[in-house]
Amino acid sequence: MKRLAWGFLSLLLVGCFAGAAFAQAGPRQTANLILKGKTISVEYGRPSLRGRTTDEMLGKLPVGGFWRMGSNTSTTFKTETDLAFGDVTVPAGEYSVWMQKAADNSWKLVFNKQHGQWGTQHDESQDFASVPLTQSAPASPAEMVTISLSKASGGGTLTIQWGTLEVSASFKAK
Repeated sequence: MKRLAWGFLSLLLVGCFAGAAFAQAGPRQTANLILKGKTISVEYGRPSLRGRTTDEMLGKLPVGGFWRMGSNTSTTFKTETDLAFGDVTVPAGEYSVWMQKAADNSWKLVFNKQHGQWGTQHDESQDFASVPLTQSAPASPAEMVTISLSKASGGGTLTIQWGTLEVSASFKAK
């Protein structure tokens, strides 16, 4: 009987700790866009500011530093068609995407050949393209990281918002 009681107690404790671990993880979200019959998607973690500011969260990032654009595992960008971000072509495929801070506090969107890695495991040798992000003032602050894909000008726009930070990049299907 003692053995059964200890076994039950062990299962109960494991369940509680596993539940607590999952409850603390930020929710995952996927943004989708259909462009010329092909799907483009971004899957990412959604951390909250919880009383902090975007400057507190991202301001300490050094020049040239990378942000995973969310929480936990890296943000995954998938496209079923080649995309042109200005003069930069991103071939159909699956990538991790990162934001890189520039010296003038502007940002670049960086495409990396690896995907699915933990969000702090950025391997710069796997970066193959980067595009400038346009910064604008959001209509209202976002408590949680929000990434959206929307149709625009015969193509689409990728927008990243968190707190008072809003950056975007436009693209067209090739």
